[in-house]
Amino acid sequence: MSIRILLIDDHSLFRSGVRLLLQRQPDFDIVGEASDGLEGIKRAKALTPDVILLDLNMPGLSGLDTLQLLVQDLPACAVLILTVSEEAEELGRALRDGASGYLLKNIEADALTAAIRRVAAGEPTISDSMTAKLVAQFRSHATGDTSPELERARLTTREREIMQCLARGESNKLIARNLDVAESTVKIHVQNILKKLNLSSRVQVAVYAVEHGLHGDEP
Repeated sequence: MSIRILLIDDHSLFRSGVRLLLQRQPDFDIVGEASDGLEGIKRAKALTPDVILLDLNMPGLSGLDTLQLLVQDLPACAVLILTVSEEAEELGRALRDGASGYLLKNIEADALTAAIRRVAAGEPTISDSMTAKLVAQFRSHATGDTSPELERARLTTREREIMQCLARGESNKLIARNLDVAESTVKIHVQNILKKLNLSSRVQVAVYAVEHGLHGDEP
């Protein structure tokens, strides 16, 4: 089955290049393009793509505001940020607001296509160069308002183990293999974690784990 993709970026030349690149993949179907956030939201609602490639720096409605509306209106769609911004604050907000991944525009073609397949399969992805910034940004902005002890008490030991795996960016298949459980069991635990912590995506779980000091190896 093809992965249906929508491109939202205000630079037409960049969109054309990405379209040509992705059209070479037999499992990709570029269903549409948009040059700004409002147009992108309208097309996304009409086309219901599997993955949206979204730029952050656009005139009018910003990429981050567009992201919030897309996640709200199309929760089943994976939004993959593709931007030149290396700002940790934008990375953190994008992931908090429900982005499935965050990539820089200098990414290699093979890495981009692989990332699209990962987010379509429900696996988060972040550019390697941004990972350290992500951890540093959340550590520096941790408020301490929520006690890690209280949060641990809400999760079972197995759920905490799986949260740590999600914080490392591991897929359900890898988690299942490492913990010697069925992949379906991992999926159930992930859904329980999302429900208990009132989160909507695996990426938000990973962010939450880092932000609250729940990403280490200790139980």
